[in-house]
Amino acid sequence: MKISIVGSGYVGLVSATCFADMGLEVVCIDKDLEKIALLQQGKVPIYEPGLSDIVARNMEHERLSFTADFREGIKDAEAVFIAVGTPMSENGEADLNAVFEVAREIGQYMENDLVVVDKSTVPVGTADKVHAIIAGELEKRNLNTKLWFEVVSNPEFLKEGVAINDFMHPDRVVIGVSSRRAQTVMHRIYRSFMVKIDRLIMMDVRSAEMTKYAANCMLATKISFINEIANICEAVGADISMVRLGLCSDSRIGTSFLYPGCGYGGSCFPKDVRALIALAQERGIAPAVITAVDETNIRQKKLLSEKIKKAIPDLNGKTIAIWGLSFKPNTDDMRESPALDTIQFLVEAGAHVRVYDPAAMTNAKAHYLVNFPDIEYCKNLYSTVENADAVVLHTEWREFRTPNFNRIKMLMKTPLIFDGRNILNHEELTEKGFCHIRIGVGTH
Repeated sequence: MKISIVGSGYVGLVSATCFADMGLEVVCIDKDLEKIALLQQGKVPIYEPGLSDIVARNMEHERLSFTADFREGIKDAEAVFIAVGTPMSENGEADLNAVFEVAREIGQYMENDLVVVDKSTVPVGTADKVHAIIAGELEKRNLNTKLWFEVVSNPEFLKEGVAINDFMHPDRVVIGVSSRRAQTVMHRIYRSFMVKIDRLIMMDVRSAEMTKYAANCMLATKISFINEIANICEAVGADISMVRLGLCSDSRIGTSFLYPGCGYGGSCFPKDVRALIALAQERGIAPAVITAVDETNIRQKKLLSEKIKKAIPDLNGKTIAIWGLSFKPNTDDMRESPALDTIQFLVEAGAHVRVYDPAAMTNAKAHYLVNFPDIEYCKNLYSTVENADAVVLHTEWREFRTPNFNRIKMLMKTPLIFDGRNILNHEELTEKGFCHIRIGVGTH
């Protein structure tokens, strides 16, 4: 069975690779000629653990290929997945221009019956618009009565850093369909993933589109909730780590996404929360809870800056080390990363900023920190702290959890650490003479 996937970003490339690894013939299409050239050489342009090896294996076995030729890419395919970006526009809505452009090209070049699958995160009702665009293009070619197609919703639930495992061993696969014929095609595509347990959840298209937003907003809500509780803990002299232990021991609540910190970032949660807010407001609904989730997170991303300012009132000329730039570990993705808020604050306050991240340094230099030419990029966490007045930990990479703190103390000018993810051992650091400032821990 041949399928095509349009878009070679996190979702498109991971999806294409995993489908190929399960035996499907997959063509990945992208208009970015430089990216396609890299992929055709077996070079993966994104950081995702395990992805490079699986790409190489499936290219070798001729199950996975890459092209910028749209017509050739969808030729003889039984399904085409749309996996292009839907970035946030200025008013918070999802920008669907790339999705609609793909729909136009499908209508212009399809030569056989086709299931069109929305894999991109799109607002409710997008499938109808995609259908209309494709139908319009087919009508221009006088093929609207000769070729059958259906637009299906198949939202992704991948977590960057563990995307391969998420795709190969999904909790569920949500599919929104309108006909038995399309349902049969989708069953064939996912059949190899369901050998032990059938996790396919079939529903109507609009419900599938809504499920993606509801899931991400629920997870974002849990993060903002625990961060708000952490801030209250500080104010009343409680310890969020103890409160969390008592809270998460309740089986109705659980532990996932209930870790206090300096706010969430990434390509999904901020964008999807604001997109659902915009969608609700457009329909005359005031989404109080998810609006508060977004507002809480915006404030939380400034929390470390406030703590730094309180501890070091005059930052001019001070050297501050930043541990972690990506919004989470095991990815180089810096979109909406809380580290960006802190770095901007420090630079504007006149501090000299040193940064280190195990994966995101290239991304930072090329895209996210280009407006800060004086930032010093360091080769490891130890070189960032030489004569530093403070360390600010933003990302919970494993190598930041148990470094040699005796060495770090000797290197630093001042043994001061701001722990934005509460991952360091407070008792150990205190015994070694560090001032360890956490989130959600108050004093009586």
